[in-house]
Amino acid sequence: MKCRSGLVMALALTALPAAAAELSVRLELPQLQVAEYHRPYIAMWLERTDQSAPITPLNVWYDQKKKDNGGTKWLKDMRQWWRKGGRDMQTPLDAVTAATRAPGVHNLSFTAGKAPLGNLAAGEYLLMVEASREAGGREVVRVPLSWPPKAAQSASAKGQEELGTVTVQLKP
Repeated sequence: MKCRSGLVMALALTALPAAAAELSVRLELPQLQVAEYHRPYIAMWLERTDQSAPITPLNVWYDQKKKDNGGTKWLKDMRQWWRKGGRDMQTPLDAVTAATRAPGVHNLSFTAGKAPLGNLAAGEYLLMVEASREAGGREVVRVPLSWPPKAAQSASAKGQEELGTVTVQLKP
């Protein structure tokens, strides 16, 4: 009986899900001192450093309240995202699209096995964040990372004008 209950316990423990890896992003949108300020459209995605696979879209912020879905018209102004896969996506994307956001710090978190990160293959990636603002500029920030993380990691990159610091934290 002892052996049988040990076997049942072992099977129960192997059925428990392993802790899922997590990717957290801290994105700073600077307050710009300009005559006409519009909240930026933001696209955030993962791409392989060797460009060997399609991109993994994480977030797209755009004006979803424009009449007749007019906000989608300006998505192509995020040129890199648009060319690498944005034009092929149907908006709004479940678990990906959101409204534009005001200047300040924004925290996002993505968990392995859940949308939009899903079952991301192991490898070397770039977290890409692209901003485009009406009557403003465009900017792309790249942060390299290895997935899945073997240990807690942190990396960051800073934009010049449209984007502030983008910080990535990985947890196994």
